[in-house]
Amino acid sequence: MNTVLKTFLSMSVSGSLLILLLLAGKQLWKDRVSRQWQYYIWLVVLLRLLLPFGTEINIMGEAYQSIEQAVTLSLPRAQAPAEPERQEADALPEASPTAPAPVDTMDTAGLLLDRLWLIWPAAALGLLIRKITIYQSFVRYVSAGSTPVSDVEVLDRLAAAAEETGVRRPVELQVNPLVSSPLLTGFFRPCVVLPSLDVSEKDFRYIILHELTHYKRRDMLYKWLVQVTVCLHWFNPAAHLMGREITNACEFSCDEAVLSKTGRGCARDYGNTLLDAMAAVGKYKESIGAVTLSENTKLLKERITAIMNFQKKSNIVRVLTGALTVCMIFGAASIGVYSAAAADSPAPVSLDKSAKTKDGTSSSIIETYIEKYYEAGSLPLFQIAFSRLDAQAQEKWLDRIYADGDFASFSVAVRGLDTNSSLFADFAEKSYTDGEIAFFSILTDCMDETELELWLDQALEDGKWNFQSMLFDKLDRNDEFDELKDRQEKEWEAAQKAEYQAAGVTMDGKDYYYQGQLVNIFLDIRPNKSFYTLNMNPEGTVNIKIVRNADNRITGVAGLTDAEMIELFGDEDGPDDMETIPVSLKTVVAGESVFLGEYTLSYGDTIRYDIRAASGNRMRVYFAKEGRKDVVYWSVNNLQQPGEELRCAADFNLTAKSPAKPGTYQLYLQAPDGALGGVKGNVFIEKNS
Repeated sequence: MNTVLKTFLSMSVSGSLLILLLLAGKQLWKDRVSRQWQYYIWLVVLLRLLLPFGTEINIMGEAYQSIEQAVTLSLPRAQAPAEPERQEADALPEASPTAPAPVDTMDTAGLLLDRLWLIWPAAALGLLIRKITIYQSFVRYVSAGSTPVSDVEVLDRLAAAAEETGVRRPVELQVNPLVSSPLLTGFFRPCVVLPSLDVSEKDFRYIILHELTHYKRRDMLYKWLVQVTVCLHWFNPAAHLMGREITNACEFSCDEAVLSKTGRGCARDYGNTLLDAMAAVGKYKESIGAVTLSENTKLLKERITAIMNFQKKSNIVRVLTGALTVCMIFGAASIGVYSAAAADSPAPVSLDKSAKTKDGTSSSIIETYIEKYYEAGSLPLFQIAFSRLDAQAQEKWLDRIYADGDFASFSVAVRGLDTNSSLFADFAEKSYTDGEIAFFSILTDCMDETELELWLDQALEDGKWNFQSMLFDKLDRNDEFDELKDRQEKEWEAAQKAEYQAAGVTMDGKDYYYQGQLVNIFLDIRPNKSFYTLNMNPEGTVNIKIVRNADNRITGVAGLTDAEMIELFGDEDGPDDMETIPVSLKTVVAGESVFLGEYTLSYGDTIRYDIRAASGNRMRVYFAKEGRKDVVYWSVNNLQQPGEELRCAADFNLTAKSPAKPGTYQLYLQAPDGALGGVKGNVFIEKNS
């Protein structure tokens, strides 16, 4: 099921629980707390229905994980073929020619779910458009039949009421005999519409105070927020019930706000005004978008009773309502919603380990499903199946994921390991030795502070700059790392300068000199080609490169050949069929993969990367199979080294021996370990002519 829909459904269920809670408490606090609190407390429910917030551990998240785990764990047993009466213990279900195909069945069901969820936004949009259309039609009807009031005395009374309510924006006054009761329209240009001006001065004041109180409190915006919420949750009866309750609460709270201004002594007169307004029913029912003096004759008795019993609430009641508000907000957060991040890493301790056996039949079924989950990128299901494997099978899968460079699957897999598994230490050592900081970082999330300290000591001893940075951050000791970085950079620059000088190359600022001559092009490539220094000065007269051995030590200086120049900058006299893909990104968020376009590649084509980042720890550039970012080709994944810019530069050729075949591929740039800044450069595709 679509992740967005799962989250939204959990929001709907969470909101329904709050709605039922408020309705259950309605009789308890109806006459004990202020009507305005009873009106505005529904905003907490609206936020719960519209925003996916919640505590890290919440009711909905735990419930979803339990349900999904129960369903997933039952799938292999439910789909396995029936055993004959005396079936051998090691007989494989796949041997039966009549065995059902569980994977295909799941694919069909998943495909249907992937399409059915589209009904929800389509219906929500249709309902919202309908409500907007009805409101626009109503406004046009009211405007067409309305007559502006020009009586100066009446307008003066309107201005006095506006000043009393604190409304500073000009308010229009119109008369339309077809409206059923006084009402307010207009978000930005308020207009009070009366059925008639044939009302007493006292009634006129109460009516205007009521409508302008609606405007002052932005009740119209509140009503439209409710309508949007009801449209989004059109399938939820509780949402429609909430809409009616808020409409009723709006009028009760407005009555209370008016009496707060006029005083309790005006309650009887105000009640009579309400009765008179209800008696003069017009011919046209108001739209959902307008706010009126009264919208429901069935509530008339209750409103009159509330008006006659009106009294200001004590400080104790105010404190209690404040406490109730805090409880509602805390309850909304505690109920929570379905979290995709939580679903991607469900707690392995809650799984049914009894299903994990070592006999051939059980392992075969689990392997069938875990392969499917891995290929489909279904992380929650993959982790559940992974946690049921034995240690040997888990190690095999971790090796495969590690080789594939799949950080997301690796993350959920290690969380499916038993807490005392030796695989944590094995893969921490492996990723550290290989310099795979992204994998190592995932494993550090499962380490305690003592283990982190030990690894930091090791990184400091080995001089692994990037691992030091990550471990200092995990230990929340970034200030120490900044000091260490400044000191080491100065030491590294001094050592590098001395090493160049010993080989006959001197530096003056950013200029390089060799045997007294200013260098035009200076190139220093490290043996593993993970990074290199390239400096150019158009005024220079010689082009040189630093020669290093396998131990990264300088063994000499040599001139750049024409072939090396062409490799660096291209052949200006070469083929014209060269596609240049410029890359210019101000920032790339940590973990983000930026799509750079879709390109068709053929045998004989040459791909050349030359992209730099002004800041960041690691940059990765790669092509992926169309629609499958997990199938990666021609990948360059480089780390930032002290004193050097972060750069991805490499050439690839598409030949018949390549694992990739001619076709359409998608180009991505990724920030796998922290954010990148100032990313610039080009990707060149030289077509085979």
